[in-house]
Amino acid sequence: MALSDKQSRQALIPSFLYSSSSSIALEKMLYARPNGGFTPNATVEGVSARKGLVIPSPSEPLGKIEMYSPSFYAACTFGGILSCGLTHMAVTPLDLVKCNMQIDPAKYKSITSGFGILLKEQGVKGFFRGWVPTLLGYSAQGACKFGFYEFFKKYYSDLAGPEFAAKYKTLIYLAGSASAEVIADVALCPFEAVKVRVQTQPGFARGLSDGLPKFVRSEGALGLYKGLVPLWGRQIPYTMMKFASFETIVEMIYKYAIPRPKSECSKSLQLGVSFAGGYVAGVFCAIVSHPADNLVSFLNNAKGATVGDAVKKIGVVGLFTRGLPLRIVMIGTLTGAQWGIYDAFKVFVGLPTTGGAPPPVAAASELAKV
Repeated sequence: MALSDKQSRQALIPSFLYSSSSSIALEKMLYARPNGGFTPNATVEGVSARKGLVIPSPSEPLGKIEMYSPSFYAACTFGGILSCGLTHMAVTPLDLVKCNMQIDPAKYKSITSGFGILLKEQGVKGFFRGWVPTLLGYSAQGACKFGFYEFFKKYYSDLAGPEFAAKYKTLIYLAGSASAEVIADVALCPFEAVKVRVQTQPGFARGLSDGLPKFVRSEGALGLYKGLVPLWGRQIPYTMMKFASFETIVEMIYKYAIPRPKSECSKSLQLGVSFAGGYVAGVFCAIVSHPADNLVSFLNNAKGATVGDAVKKIGVVGLFTRGLPLRIVMIGTLTGAQWGIYDAFKVFVGLPTTGGAPPPVAAASELAKV
């Protein structure tokens, strides 16, 4: 009876799957070379590679995002929204004091006195005045900044080719970040205009919902973009420094401070490197972009004011120094947190952290050689 069952089960299976001679023939068919030779040690992966197939590893996560695909850029865009929107909203009190120190230094003489005056005059709620335009404006800016940076970095690397992309990678980082910021500031500018007016003119409006229409009635729709050129002057150098210095600092950390390749580091260590690199980059960003930041605050606060008026009122030295210590603290923390959040989101969706690797086209070239 047992023999009969075994024979019946075996009969249901095609004989070539358990026949030794047929198995050898099947292996020859699978592993045959194009010229008719036979490679007995060939692997399934090797056969798949020749046929252009990819067999995923059992440990590979489902739904993994392909690098430089539309899903990759969408993930980077959403990561930018989280990193910029949330962090800028969180430092609204610091931003509020900074803007008032830039506009009225006679009243807001220091960081400590600035917080004290605001607390006395407007209460605790006053520290978060303008948080809605801050959240929405910098979310829009972050989406464009990070999403387009990844796009332009790949685009310029492809244009340069593998050799020049590796040789002039810093120029690619600078060009990619500048291109992205031009677009990002167009999205930010209207929100920034309303934010500064709400934060520096008590009684002007409670926030975005009543501040935006009031601003448009006062100065017209184009008035929302009055500060665009100074905003470019502030944000483009800031972002170029932010991305290029971050990429360089992270690369140096992995090269000199960590005794093993990035690929062998834990994700938590990689995120720590991202925060540290972002903080140092943020200090440089604050110094480079501070004069333009003073101009943006002045122009958005004074109706009909020009850049010449701002320079005359604030002074050249004042453009570089007024409110700088607070801005260094704010931007250093902000930038470190942004890179930490951005890379944490990338890790969450299965992408590698930013930095510490060759430009994308160069990496693809090396992979092709292997």
